[in-house]
Amino acid sequence: MSKSRIEARFAALKAEGRAAFVPYVMAGDPDAATALAILKGLPGAGADLIEVGFPFSDPMAEGPPIQRAAQRALSKGMTLQGTLDQVRAFREGDQTTPVILMGYTNPLITWGLEAFARDASAAGVDGLIIVDTPPEESGPLADACDAHDISLIRLATPTSDDARLKVVVARTSGFVYYVSVAGVTGVKEADAEAVAPQVARVRRASGLPVAVGFGIKTPERAAAIARVADAVVVGSALVDEVAEAVALNEDVTARVLSKVAALAKAVRLARQDLATV
Repeated sequence: MSKSRIEARFAALKAEGRAAFVPYVMAGDPDAATALAILKGLPGAGADLIEVGFPFSDPMAEGPPIQRAAQRALSKGMTLQGTLDQVRAFREGDQTTPVILMGYTNPLITWGLEAFARDASAAGVDGLIIVDTPPEESGPLADACDAHDISLIRLATPTSDDARLKVVVARTSGFVYYVSVAGVTGVKEADAEAVAPQVARVRRASGLPVAVGFGIKTPERAAAIARVADAVVVGSALVDEVAEAVALNEDVTARVLSKVAALAKAVRLARQDLATV
């Protein structure tokens, strides 16, 4: 059912006339039990799709917030197997919300690409975003994903010209992830005016929905991106909530889900607000 979950969700949202809200959380952050509670609570808080990061020691596309989240998770013993276990536990109560794993190549190579795709599919994973595997080197991963009905979702960036974009989208499925700013996560802010024509260009090239991530931290910014994109991804702002809740000895799950609810509401209402202007 993997790819069909993503396709069904975007089709339903298109019929509703709104963008998807996609929270990113790190598996095992701040610990396995809390991370699972957060994961299970995301759909009820308004998540339409979910990105789950699997912790890696050298997450080179990530800014300091997600780097710290990965270190917190690794320090508590979270692994790639543990990440799949969390997805499997999530699926016990939710068979419809698409789950996308986001991470890096080395752990998959260690596992074995074919074996990992098989095991991820069995756990309930719908898609993979592997940020350090360029399209030219992703044939074996794409083959493994295709064999087990998992969408391989690639990144397009502000520096992807038309020729490069054709390469990027060639074996992409589910949706395309548009990185709205040059640089790492959680540093710069996304500009909806600059993003809009790029989203349209990526959509034309791929024929797929376009999710925009990097540089979206507030409900206001999320709403602005939701008016021009098919999905809005927020990550650093959520892992920051984990860190702050831990530092203040607050309820981590409640704090994160409250932030998710505010962002999801902004995305859900964004085009309604536009229609009334």
